Amino acid sequence: QLQLQESGGGLVQAGGSLRLSCAASGRTFSSYGMGWFRQAPGKEREFVAAISWNGGMTYSADSVKGRFTISKDGAKNTVWLQMNSLKPEDTAVYYCAAGGPGIATIPGDYPYWGQGTQVTVSS
Repeated sequence: QLQLQESGGGLVQAGGSLRLSCAASGRTFSSYGMGWFRQAPGKEREFVAAISWNGGMTYSADSVKGRFTISKDGAKNTVWLQMNSLKPEDTAVYYCAAGGPGIATIPGDYPYWGQGTQVTVSS
């Protein structure tokens, strides 16, 4: 069983930055592709960014492209989401997830999930 724990959320003003971390434990982390998703109140969980098992491929949602960057360090069992130029519409609970070795954008493709970290962007 793979356990995931997010950290780094908080309150930030529009235009600011946050770096989310997701620490993994329990199984071989390096073989998993990883993703970040977010869910705002009253909305469905949406894809943010994904990275392949070896970090060789990344993919981001259009809404965050050019502002958010996903990265992964297998030796540290950690994946990060660097978020710059934050907007109020980025406010949500952010979740990291682990799945197959490639890129996936659908929540159902990820069997392992963290509990989420709140990001609030004030205007």
